[in-house]
Amino acid sequence: MNKFTTSQIRNVCLLGHGGSGKTSLAEAMLYLTKASDRLGKTSEGNTVCDFDPEEIKRGLTIQSTVAPVYWKDCKINILDTPGYLDFSGEVMQSIRVADAALIVVDGKAGVEVGTELAWEYATAEGLPKSFFINKFDDPECRFYKAFDALRAAFGVTVCPLLIPMIENGAVTGFLNLMDMATYVYNKQGAHEEGSIPAEFAEVADKYRNMLLESIAETSDELMEKYFAGEEITREEAVEAIHQGIIHGSICPVICGSAGKMWGVEALLDTVAESYPRHTAKKNEKDVDGNDVAIDKEAAEPALFVFKTVSDSFGKQTFFKVMTGNLDNTMALKNLTTGAVEKFGHIYEVRGKKTTEVDSLACGDIGMVQKLTDTGTNDTLTNLAMKPYRKIVYPEPYMTMAIRPKSKGDEDKIASGIARIREEDKTIGFENNAETKQLLISGLGDIHLDIVTSRLKSRYNVDVELSKPKIAYRETIRKTLQAEGKHKKQSGGHGQYGHVKITFSPGEAEGLTFTESVVGGAVPKGYFPAVEKGLTEAMQKGVLAGYPMVHLAADLYDGSYHEVDSSEMAFKLAANLAYKELTKASPVLLEPVGSLKVTVPEAIVGDVIGDLNKRRGRVLGMDHIAGKKGYQLIEAEVPQAEMTDYPIAIRAMSQGKGTFTYRYERYEEVPGNIAAKIIAEAGQQEE
Repeated sequence: MNKFTTSQIRNVCLLGHGGSGKTSLAEAMLYLTKASDRLGKTSEGNTVCDFDPEEIKRGLTIQSTVAPVYWKDCKINILDTPGYLDFSGEVMQSIRVADAALIVVDGKAGVEVGTELAWEYATAEGLPKSFFINKFDDPECRFYKAFDALRAAFGVTVCPLLIPMIENGAVTGFLNLMDMATYVYNKQGAHEEGSIPAEFAEVADKYRNMLLESIAETSDELMEKYFAGEEITREEAVEAIHQGIIHGSICPVICGSAGKMWGVEALLDTVAESYPRHTAKKNEKDVDGNDVAIDKEAAEPALFVFKTVSDSFGKQTFFKVMTGNLDNTMALKNLTTGAVEKFGHIYEVRGKKTTEVDSLACGDIGMVQKLTDTGTNDTLTNLAMKPYRKIVYPEPYMTMAIRPKSKGDEDKIASGIARIREEDKTIGFENNAETKQLLISGLGDIHLDIVTSRLKSRYNVDVELSKPKIAYRETIRKTLQAEGKHKKQSGGHGQYGHVKITFSPGEAEGLTFTESVVGGAVPKGYFPAVEKGLTEAMQKGVLAGYPMVHLAADLYDGSYHEVDSSEMAFKLAANLAYKELTKASPVLLEPVGSLKVTVPEAIVGDVIGDLNKRRGRVLGMDHIAGKKGYQLIEAEVPQAEMTDYPIAIRAMSQGKGTFTYRYERYEEVPGNIAAKIIAEAGQQEE
């Protein structure tokens, strides 16, 4: 296998809306470069990149995949990512190690939510960007509409390189604006070059001028040549596009069809000639935000782990060589765990196919198997440095209760999810002691559905999901004097305990116990028993059996028997007094959280209306700096009303809305809703 230097390596992340054709484009690039022997199709389940059984079954990309191709003395690591929002964690992983973003656009749909999100993700990461407008074999595709929409959304940095020639509504070829030539592609994706027909001269000149304007913006020298009417050479144009992409002043657009391999050759040429290498950005960031120099000749390599695959066959650790060069004689220290890991076998991965290599240059991407103490976001090196900046994942707010269909499989669920969480950091899992449920959290319903499918296929655990229980609590609103007397005679020693207690709302969350007994009516030795009896009783409230909170109890009187009294008798007496709390205006409490929703201004009214239906209180709204056309809504909403909110906000905003939710406090449940909760609790008790 050829060895590639840093200057020959390109790491390109494919981003875009679901269904825009990212995987199809990756397949076309693989086939055209002879990295695969057939043009895979997602509809037929035979693609290199979508090889997971769940991806084949569902016909969509679930996990990011690395697929290197070789073109014109360059190694191009294609990072194919999911377009569906439930799998945005996978997108973040690929963006973290990419050196450029290629945003794929459906030529018929134009700018979609996924297009805008891709631009935002790439911009936040500081990645150079470009577009591939796909599907021009579809007669309903409209180049001018799609291109104008891109310029309107993302500015004049968007400039054309390859545009379609359209005659009578059909694409007959493409105009290469760099060379001012026509490209007509054959079935193998190769093109025949020709001169531009007279009828297309006007449109070619129009878009060529757009390209030259963008190129001229990259340097004063080229700007002078452009305004003087002097010719900008091809070499100058290629270098200008290269510099423009790196600095964000040029965002080139190429049109084509991944399915027919139109434009793919031109795209590969552009990637090889103009896309930046890893060293173009000069520095990486560490966990504290400080610059770490990229030194391709460093004595020791430093690796960043961006992805882990953990299945029944073992563990695969994907990494990028951030500085220096790696070979298979090395052992590197994990800066997070302190473990020393050996790199005896290094692999290049293309989909599910692995090829062993001896070494990888700075900027390249590889995989190593069976690292015991290394996971995603770890840094491995022998250099004296801090770990690299970690991937920030979206928080999972879609929470469901999970339970096995077969009794006794709870441990299997926990171990299976632990393995799945090694590769998917957007999954949350907890054993909730208060509701006695296992809870799993994800980014959406499809995300959780795939987790349950993997539990069954990989770890043979059949599970079902249900709505999680809410951790309600109870408290009292009035002061009450209660009496509890436990008296039992059954031959020999009897049982006798008698207490009089004043109950009132307490300041502390748990039990505040005091005693004001005078004259020894209840001996001091029984005080702890009374307190313990109340503490145990508070585990079940008097309304619906939820834990009692904020309770103050003062033992002020009672009586005892010198022979028959015992700690147990006084515990039972305290329990009887506790039951009198039904007369102290008990109420149900529910958890309420702080909600912050970011949505387009056009749907603010819909979002507020929905929050009102969820018993939410809107606290305020504000514009967001740097995010034109969006507003931040702040509200407080009961947790019971938030179960399906991830799905609801996505539907209302067409995927543009985001939110955070944090528990704040407990508040009283409205009477009509409390009555339903109490009735349901009673039915369950029965």
